[in-house]
Order: sequence, then structure tokens, then C-alpha cells
Amino acid sequence: MKPPAFDYHDPRTIDDAIALLVRHGGEAQLLAGGQSLVPMLNFRLAAPAVLIDLNRIPDLAYIKEDRGQLCFGAMTRQRQVEFSPLVAHRLPLMIEATRLAGHLPTRTRGTVGGSIAHADPAAEYPAIVTALEGEMVVQGAAGKRVIKAADFFRGAFTTAIDPGEILVEIRMPVTPDHSGWAFEEFSRRHGDFAIVETAVMLTFDANRRCRAARVAVSGAGAIPLRMPAVERMIEDSDLSEKIIVEASAQAAELIDPATDLHASAGYRRHLTRVLVRRALTRAAAQARGRN
Repeated sequence: MKPPAFDYHDPRTIDDAIALLVRHGGEAQLLAGGQSLVPMLNFRLAAPAVLIDLNRIPDLAYIKEDRGQLCFGAMTRQRQVEFSPLVAHRLPLMIEATRLAGHLPTRTRGTVGGSIAHADPAAEYPAIVTALEGEMVVQGAAGKRVIKAADFFRGAFTTAIDPGEILVEIRMPVTPDHSGWAFEEFSRRHGDFAIVETAVMLTFDANRRCRAARVAVSGAGAIPLRMPAVERMIEDSDLSEKIIVEASAQAAELIDPATDLHASAGYRRHLTRVLVRRALTRAAAQARGRN
């Protein structure tokens, strides 16, 4: 199928892209990696009058560490993340999630910011930024503002980015010492969007007890769900098998999944319990080994 007709612009700076976005208003759509938008255009599910291509803006593609955070330019390719020594050392959970995102061709073109701004409930990166309390930096004509992950995702394919703004940077805290991590997901085939997925980060103290826990589940609702109730069950414990089983059961109770053509609500609850248990077990073993 062929996309509908549109005007095309390829600005070279962020300011030029914002000016185009403001000029054309609701008629414009931003193009990042194109792994979601291009198929939508071809199927006529999206029909913007104007397409603003961000791929020629060099200031939007980078990975750097700054004051305890790993910062990703919104146009950083997922493939670049996957093979980054800095990310492998400072945020290995991101590497684990990236390897589950689609296939090599899609990761070669797909971008970090494109995935997060698209806000697909089954995508990996929204789950990661939710679990780790990441921040999104957006920029418009009035300047930049920072949106915390808890406030960023408003619904399926809906975010807190206002009209005329562009997502320019994603920030996540680096992995603390004595930590373990795990990203678990279930999909029908490798590379498919997940039916349910979970991201876990555990930090242990010198006494081999969990002093900090981060747990998020995605794919079981319209937005990624952070689970502070589950985290409280885990923190200040030795993360015994009994606690892991109880925490996993609690995670399954906290979600409010829907039934669709991919899975029933009951099956999503079952998957949540199984995947959270796997992730907690693996992350705890890793944290103990690094302590």
C-alpha cells in the first residue's frame, strides 16, 4: 500500500524543527525512526498533511553520562544503545530490554525517543523509564521542560508532550553498586510486541538485604505500571523464595488488564505473576553475586 500525499521537511536544527511544528500545527507529524509511523502511513492509519523528518539533526543523537544519569538523545538508534560500552557498564538493564525490541533491521532504524514518544503499551523502553523513574526532556518555542516518567504516559499512544513540543532527551539514573536487574517479557514470537513484560532493579546492602527495589509491568494496561506496593514488600527483606512468590502474586492483583485478540485478562494476570517472579529471582541472584 502507498501512503497518502504529504509535504516533507528535513530540518537541520532543533529550533528549525520546532518552528515547522508550530507553523503547521496539528497538520504536522514528526518522523523519527519510522518503524511505527511508516507502516501507519502505508495502511492509511495516519494521514498528516506535513511530515517533519528529524533524522538530519545531529544534536539529537548521543549517549552520555551526566551527574549520575545516563542521557540519550531522542534520535539515538536502538542499535547504538545495544552495542554501547557505556550503556553496558552503567545501565545494563537497558541493554537487556533493547535486545528484545523487534529485530536487527528495526533496531538499526528505530530510536529511543521515537519508541517512548509513541507510547505503545507493549514497547520495552516505556517500561524501563517507568521502573527507573526516568525523565523526559521536551523542547518547544518557550524552551525546555522536564517531565518525570510518572507524569509522561497519559494513555495508550498518548503522552504529556504538548503540541509544538519535541522530545529531545531521555535521562535515567545509572545502576547503583551491588544491584541486580532483569527484564522479562512474553511474546508469541521473538521480536513481536510483548503481551506482558516486566522491568526489575534491586539494590542490596552489605548484609545481603534489599535496600531499594524498582518494579514495573507493561503490556497489561494502557500505560506502564510502577508497583510501589510490591516494592515495599521487597525492600528491607532478604528476598526469600516466599517473599518473591508473595510479591509476584501481589503484582498480578494490582494490574487491571483487558481482554483482546492477543490474550485474555486472566492470562495477562497469570503472565504477570510468572514474569515478575522470574525477574525478581534473577535480579536477586545477580545482586547477591555482585555484593
